[in-house]
Amino acid sequence: MLETKNNPIIAVDGGGTTCRIAYADGTRQVLVETGPANVTSDYDGAIVRLKEGLAELAAGLDVSPELLKRLPAYLGLAGVTGDRIARRVAADLPLEAVRVEDDRHPALAGAHGAADGAIAHCGTGSFMAYQSQSVRRFAGGWGPVLGDEASAQWVGRRALAVTLDAWDGLAAKTALTDALLKEYGGTDGIVAFASDAKPHEFGQIARLVTAAAASGDGIAASLMRDAAGHLLQGLEMMGWTPAMPLCLTGGIGPHYAAFLPENAQNAVTKPKGAPIDGAITLARAFQAELSA
Repeated sequence: MLETKNNPIIAVDGGGTTCRIAYADGTRQVLVETGPANVTSDYDGAIVRLKEGLAELAAGLDVSPELLKRLPAYLGLAGVTGDRIARRVAADLPLEAVRVEDDRHPALAGAHGAADGAIAHCGTGSFMAYQSQSVRRFAGGWGPVLGDEASAQWVGRRALAVTLDAWDGLAAKTALTDALLKEYGGTDGIVAFASDAKPHEFGQIARLVTAAAASGDGIAASLMRDAAGHLLQGLEMMGWTPAMPLCLTGGIGPHYAAFLPENAQNAVTKPKGAPIDGAITLARAFQAELSA
């Protein structure tokens, strides 16, 4: 096998809010960021942002895009739900040697490396991942229509729904529901917003929920407990136990720690690295396969 660890690679961690594109060789790493890169919810927009990011990366390195085109590239992208869309993404990008997977893989590799553990990633979307020795399992990540429970968009959408329930007298009125009614100009404003809101727009509401929950708001705390309970149930079904490390990642993920049982709270640990670090590791593995 040829020596590859110092040879240049491209690695991408593309999420529903931010996409990070990295160049790495034996002496340096260069990183650029673009906007959302979910290839299910906005395929065309994601491809545009990936191409723009690659062009920005080439400019930052002061090299031609043609040089980057020839480097081994690993992409972990939100919205990659199967081989068909992975092949489509690979065909639509100016890269000659590319592997496309969903963003769960670099998140797990970044958080735990090769060690045993699990993650519950809750950003704009959500998923869970578990590894023990050579066994890896993934769950979730199926998007806002059919899944993404406990994600920021899920919490934001449910917060608006329970606000309407509070207006109807079917749920308690709290500072959170009052604030959301005011923010959106009443029930008609909430319905109008929700009718065409993007996942990341729902996700922005989650910040209000986490702040309200920390202040003791009953509705907000209930939403957070429901989400944390869903994560715990899924992780246990995948094989995780409180004896194993658990990383809560993504924008809203760490906020769930306080709503888990004590034994699960004690298992929560900081990730060893970020998803982009995992993507770089997987890019190196892909490079080694090509050179074998």
